[in-house]
Amino acid sequence: MIDETLEHLVRGIVDHPDDVQVKQNNRRGVTLEVKVNPEDMGRVIGKNGRTATALRTVLNAVSDKGNVRIDILDVDER
Repeated sequence: MIDETLEHLVRGIVDHPDDVQVKQNNRRGVTLEVKVNPEDMGRVIGKNGRTATALRTVLNAVSDKGNVRIDILDVDER
């Protein structure tokens, strides 16, 4: 559920919503890998990381698994 929540939030921010992919890893807590179009990296991270911090805050509030880590990658990274 938390990965779907993050995907919904990120799709609302970016210019290329079809390129958004979210993958959840459960090693050492919850890690969500977000892949976005390279043109959208600045939108997702935000000025001084404020957007990324806000996304983490929202996900930690709705998560029942504790601290959530978000890794933001562009679609060219593997």
